[in-house]
Amino acid sequence: MSSTRIPRVALYCRVSTGDQDVGMQLDELRQVAQQRGWHISGEYLDEGVSGAKTSRPALDSMMKDARLGRFDLVAVWKLDRLGRSLQHLLRLLDDLQHLGVGFVSVRDAAIDTTSAQGRLLLQVMGAFAEFERSLIQERVKAGLDRARARGIKLGRPERDVDVTRARQMLAEGRTQRQIAMALRIPRTTLRRALTRG
Repeated sequence: MSSTRIPRVALYCRVSTGDQDVGMQLDELRQVAQQRGWHISGEYLDEGVSGAKTSRPALDSMMKDARLGRFDLVAVWKLDRLGRSLQHLLRLLDDLQHLGVGFVSVRDAAIDTTSAQGRLLLQVMGAFAEFERSLIQERVKAGLDRARARGIKLGRPERDVDVTRARQMLAEGRTQRQIAMALRIPRTTLRRALTRG
């Protein structure tokens, strides 16, 4: 972000239910923008939209404008307004960083990517998210290994194929595609059954 000109800020607000409104968040964000000397270049409001959704009308519009270079900074009232999933939040913040757009959460004082402390906090959050992903992968692998050890067959259940009928149809000159359609099975399932049986 250039220090020679007034930073252009995008204000992002979200409420998850239709009976709430973004007024309180927006008022505070406008006040902070005025105090810090930011020029408000856009206000992006998602009303009645869950933070668990990764695609939201105003958020998508804001990210499009970020790619077009329409602002230097995104400000939110609280981090959970931007998103609930740590992975999604980090992906959004990483996208903004790559676009050269700073990020500030006014109610979460330490979350400000325009400061060294804020960038460090985001790196720590990223490390925890990566650690969480690794733990999940390890648990899934361990669960699959245990299931295999107990003789549980994994993957899709095998479909019964009338191999005798399929061979008869082949002898009549039908193609594998026609046979698969007649037996209402995928061609790959038919091929496997013919190879095995």
